[in-house]
Amino acid sequence: MSCNVAFIGLGVMGYPMAGYISKAGHNVTVYNRTSSKADKWVAEFKGSKANTPAEAAEGAEYIFTCVGNDNDLREVTFGDNGIFKTIKKGAIYIDNTTASATIAREIYEFAKKNGFGSLDAPVSGGQAGAENGALTVMIGGDQADFDKAKDKIDCYSKKMKLLGGAGNGQLAKMVNQICIAGLVQGLSEAINFGKKAGLNMQDVIEVISKGAAQSWQMENRYKTMIDDQFEFGFAVDWMRKDLKIAMDEAKNNGSLLPVTEVVDKYYGEVQEMGGNRWDTSSLIRRLSK
Repeated sequence: MSCNVAFIGLGVMGYPMAGYISKAGHNVTVYNRTSSKADKWVAEFKGSKANTPAEAAEGAEYIFTCVGNDNDLREVTFGDNGIFKTIKKGAIYIDNTTASATIAREIYEFAKKNGFGSLDAPVSGGQAGAENGALTVMIGGDQADFDKAKDKIDCYSKKMKLLGGAGNGQLAKMVNQICIAGLVQGLSEAINFGKKAGLNMQDVIEVISKGAAQSWQMENRYKTMIDDQFEFGFAVDWMRKDLKIAMDEAKNNGSLLPVTEVVDKYYGEVQEMGGNRWDTSSLIRRLSK
């Protein structure tokens, strides 16, 4: 059954995600800070463009956001032209931004007081996952809101799960990024070591990727890492933003993140090499420079 959907934020992730919701037959109104991106989206998919987040949210039953960070999120929700100025009672707000658990809970409390639902629903799978409609979605919030929204979220996901109360989606995304940081560093060290040892790393990985060393990072990034190519996914700037969120949260809950802290510093070195927009597998460049 088609319904009115607003989608705020048409970056490399949001653009195709909103497209999949439109392709599923929903009436989608989009807003993007750079308005030419919204024009391009409207020309490519069925839907309409709004001039502010508030305008996009008017009359929408489901409102999605996919923006950069906590500050961007605050602006498009609580801001003067934010969606909370016009959101209707009974609507469900779904946030796909990777942000802090703190802001997710703050938004949830506001939603409860004002008669609409709220889910924090960060995604994993990178640009390719978004373009293929195959993202993993980690969700925090109430079961009833999740049940109402899940078929809309399903438009762009291959796996989603409600993981508990508000903020838990964001906490799960932090777990995801902590896992990736260590994996990419290990893979970088291994490929660099193998090359220096005179091994044909294409052949080596072909073998070991069928054993205990296997990972998504290995399967999807080893060829480009061997070829010193880093234009294939999630940028170093964004990874550092995500790791900072995780490290801040670790201070709150008293957990130790020694490897994550080291890898974050390494990503800082990659930025100093001019690699802000290189993908996360560019850690290997530090070792071979």
